[in-house]
Amino acid sequence: MTDRSAGENDRFEALYEEHYPAILRYAARRVGAEAARDITAETFTIAWRRLSQVPAGQPLPWLYATARNCLANELRRRERGKRLDSRMRTEATRGPAVASAEPSEQVADRLAVLTALATLRPKDQEALRLIEWEHLDIAAAATVMGCSAGTFRVWLHRARRRLARALDQASGFSSNAAVAPACLPARTEIRP
Repeated sequence: MTDRSAGENDRFEALYEEHYPAILRYAARRVGAEAARDITAETFTIAWRRLSQVPAGQPLPWLYATARNCLANELRRRERGKRLDSRMRTEATRGPAVASAEPSEQVADRLAVLTALATLRPKDQEALRLIEWEHLDIAAAATVMGCSAGTFRVWLHRARRRLARALDQASGFSSNAAVAPACLPARTEIRP
């Protein structure tokens, strides 16, 4: 373990106290409450180890980017687990694995948005989530995604258009590309 100065300890404590709730919400929206605590703990463990790399002025985008990498590892682990579970069920029953249905008390609009969101590429999903769920500005979201603000704006614009098209297709409407962006306000509330 690295010996830290009192100033570094104080800086980390302040960082942890100020940003722990935001990182926990970020992770919980993506992997649920149980795994979110582990992702958040891993994120702050990395921040502790790399405290000199955490920007003093705006640490939150750095923390989001670190949490995003931790989430990617968790999602890969889950996917491997799902594949293993499916193979085990198939072998045990010699039939297809049973898929669980969505709870009936889910709100139809929320389901439609989440379903449409799930059809998008992971990069598009993350761009929308950073802006709509985490309420980051373009510059901070670009930092999390590892690109320039201009590039992120293009990604976000395209992601919104794709989401609008997916919502239109799910509802049976057809809209041309020029009308699709107007289907969503600039800050669509997409809640988990």
